[in-house]
Amino acid sequence: MNMKLFIKGLKDGIPIAMGYLAVAFTLGIAAGNINMDAIQSFFMSFGMLASAGEYAAIVLIGSAAGVIEMIATTLVINLRYFLMSCSLSQKLSSDIPMWKRLLLAWFVTDELFGISSAVDGHLDPIYTYGAAVVSVAGWCLGTVLGVVVGDVLPVRLASAMNVALYGMFLAIIIPPARRSHFMAGLVIIAMVASFIFTKAPMLSDISEGFRIIILTVVISGIAAYIKPVTEER
Repeated sequence: MNMKLFIKGLKDGIPIAMGYLAVAFTLGIAAGNINMDAIQSFFMSFGMLASAGEYAAIVLIGSAAGVIEMIATTLVINLRYFLMSCSLSQKLSSDIPMWKRLLLAWFVTDELFGISSAVDGHLDPIYTYGAAVVSVAGWCLGTVLGVVVGDVLPVRLASAMNVALYGMFLAIIIPPARRSHFMAGLVIIAMVASFIFTKAPMLSDISEGFRIIILTVVISGIAAYIKPVTEER
């Protein structure tokens, strides 16, 4: 195992873990409100590393929804991670074994995908594993803490911790946008398109998960056609 890459992943995962800790804390409060205990919330977070999907699951559990409804809803909301996994698979060397690919797919989140896709050349999964170790730990710990001590904090203070998530996204997109005018343009186009989808009639009726999928496919497809990535030798 390449320990240097693993340690670099650990370091790059620290700010992600801090953001996850804050966001998962609010999810833990929501889980506690439907009488989930710390152990249940831990395995929920470890099994589904997705804030939107996990929040939807909490709402469905609280409303006593059926298993099929839970599976279908979380599948639709988290469908974008399938696209992210397909994208990361293109950065892997052909000699990477299947078990490493599957483990990498397990740890695909918006933020881990961001730092992994920004790696120059081929991606060594060891780097993502290192980032995932500290990030997933922060995610699970935040959920557990939200269940255990969530009732102690004021609701407004707990909700305000979500601001950390936006700061984390900015830390991911600003460096590549500063290095490339093309990348900066894509970021702006994505922001404008997302705003239009949120406010425009009919388009705003599309679920958030499908909205992200549509924008990702369209914008990334156009960008790949205009400026394809050449294979490095």
